[in-house]
Amino acid sequence: MRYQPKGVCSSAIDIEVDNGIIQSVQFTGGCNGNLKGISALVKGMSIDDAILRLKGITCGFKPTSCPDQLAQALESLR
Repeated sequence: MRYQPKGVCSSAIDIEVDNGIIQSVQFTGGCNGNLKGISALVKGMSIDDAILRLKGITCGFKPTSCPDQLAQALESLR
């Protein structure tokens, strides 16, 4: 699934999920090292656990962040 994030530096999030478990996440754009780290940390995690951990995280003065946008993308897969 490809998700178009809003209000952040990354321009796309590609997510692969199998039976409610995150198989891979790849961000296009954004803070490369941090987003690779987030992708590695959520691999193997359930959608619900990832949403609980990431939803509501902000970036600077923005009301959202790349992790929050990932949570929103995952919510659309429920």
